[in-house]
Amino acid sequence: MAHLVDTEWDDRRSRAVSRLMKRARFRYQAFWEQIDFHLSRNLDKNMMLRFSDCGWIEKGQNIIIEGPTGVGKSFIGSALGHQACVYGFRALYFNAIKLFSHLKMAKADGSYEKELKKIGKADVLIVDDFGLEHLDAQSRLALLEILEDRHGRRSTVVITQLPLAKWHEVIGDPTIANAICDRIVHSAFRIELKGESVRKSYGGPNQ
Repeated sequence: MAHLVDTEWDDRRSRAVSRLMKRARFRYQAFWEQIDFHLSRNLDKNMMLRFSDCGWIEKGQNIIIEGPTGVGKSFIGSALGHQACVYGFRALYFNAIKLFSHLKMAKADGSYEKELKKIGKADVLIVDDFGLEHLDAQSRLALLEILEDRHGRRSTVVITQLPLAKWHEVIGDPTIANAICDRIVHSAFRIELKGESVRKSYGGPNQ
């Protein structure tokens, strides 16, 4: 009987995690156990292990994953999100350009506030490829609104090729850039990856 109860509980938990994963729409199906710590890319294993219990999410803390193309930023970000789902947290993954485009469409059709509430409910918001395009006025105000709502309450992961020193330039307006950086950069954990692309090692999504 106990075995049947355990099996049913495991099945329910597995289905719950699957639902959270489906809603998150991660770029990669990346599992924590798949992160390769042997690659030469400045990935701190001890820091990553501290993230594995998702205590940073419970505290509403942020993470910035920075580095050149091909070093595994998106894979690691997706793995962080998957781990959040395993622990029962709600995650959302967006490519930055698509996020801002999505919000502009929502502004046009009147669903903007609804979309902001949906994003605000996510325990972890993952914004990938931040900084590939300069933000226009509407995009930077939307980003500030999102971060203001999440600040100190829910976690945000920003994945970027852009050094922090260039964030102000990409965001545009100095006052808004200061406000955005104040809400995410100054208190964030930073994963600063380095080195050459590791895609050749895997022939696909890099880990």
